[in-house]
Amino acid sequence: MDPDKLRQQFENWLKQLLNSSYFVFFLGALFLFLFSFNAFFIYVQPNEVAIKQVKVGLNRGIQSTVYDTGWYFMVPGIHLFHVFPKDLQVFDLTAKRNQASSRFIDNSAHIQTSDGFFVDVDVSVIFRINDPLKVIKTIGPGELYFINGILPKTEPALKETLGTLTTEEFYNPYLRVEKMNQAKIKLASELEEKGIAIEHVLIRYFKYSSDIQRNIEEKKLKDQLIYKNQAEAKAAIQNAQLQKVIEEGEAIVRVELEKGKAYQVTRKAEQELYVRTKHAQADLLVKRAEAFKTKLKNIALKGMGAENLVGLEMAKVLEGVEVIILPSDGDYGVNPLNLEKTRVMFE
Repeated sequence: MDPDKLRQQFENWLKQLLNSSYFVFFLGALFLFLFSFNAFFIYVQPNEVAIKQVKVGLNRGIQSTVYDTGWYFMVPGIHLFHVFPKDLQVFDLTAKRNQASSRFIDNSAHIQTSDGFFVDVDVSVIFRINDPLKVIKTIGPGELYFINGILPKTEPALKETLGTLTTEEFYNPYLRVEKMNQAKIKLASELEEKGIAIEHVLIRYFKYSSDIQRNIEEKKLKDQLIYKNQAEAKAAIQNAQLQKVIEEGEAIVRVELEKGKAYQVTRKAEQELYVRTKHAQADLLVKRAEAFKTKLKNIALKGMGAENLVGLEMAKVLEGVEVIILPSDGDYGVNPLNLEKTRVMFE
């Protein structure tokens, strides 16, 4: 088919539809439906809860039912749904309001320290609506939970807890965390009965005036110099003590070495004395044995047959002498058994 012809037919049909009374009726019914739907139904978002209020009728007032996510029917002028967030909410007290991303913002907490100086503290309070029924009955609908609940309670609680710190103690992170937790406990105790739960109180930044900040920094530098000198003095004392211990240890080592040398000399002398004693005892035994041997020999020489033994010994003396025959008697006779005469011959 021809495209121009099709376009012409569509335009003619559209003109007839617009000029038709049915089309006007259809549009009216559609707008009426949409208006009625928005007027008679309310949608509760996934991060919201709702409380219904009945304005007309026997059961007027706040109803005890908490409505979660979904569509709910209501009659305009008779029913009213109050919507509250059920996710975490953040209240920022900060000096840089243009950089805060939370819904609820206020100036930094202006706190006077215990020693009379003022400090501006940036704080984030993280909270949630724990019981929307308590909130609407004790505080009211809408954002009154913040306006009449969180806002007027936060800074006094911070002043009561952080105000006990001195100017220098603000630089101590452990003390800040301790006071931060105390502020959380105080806020939670005051708002729990109103249906609001405090999850965290976080101190993000704090600032003194420029003069006070400069004085604090100068004092910190002086304190650091004092601490440095004290640490060096302690280190010198410790080094002296260490040197003393080292010297005492070396002296003890030298004494023990001398004791060891003396013990070595003593043991060596005892050893030599023992050896000499044993040698002397052995020599004495040998000499005694030799004396006993001589004694036995003398005794043997005095007994029977001693002359024969002497002759045998003399025969040993005469070994190597050529054999000659000599007379054994007379003036020139040789009798080897006559020792006296033999001795005279050799003289």
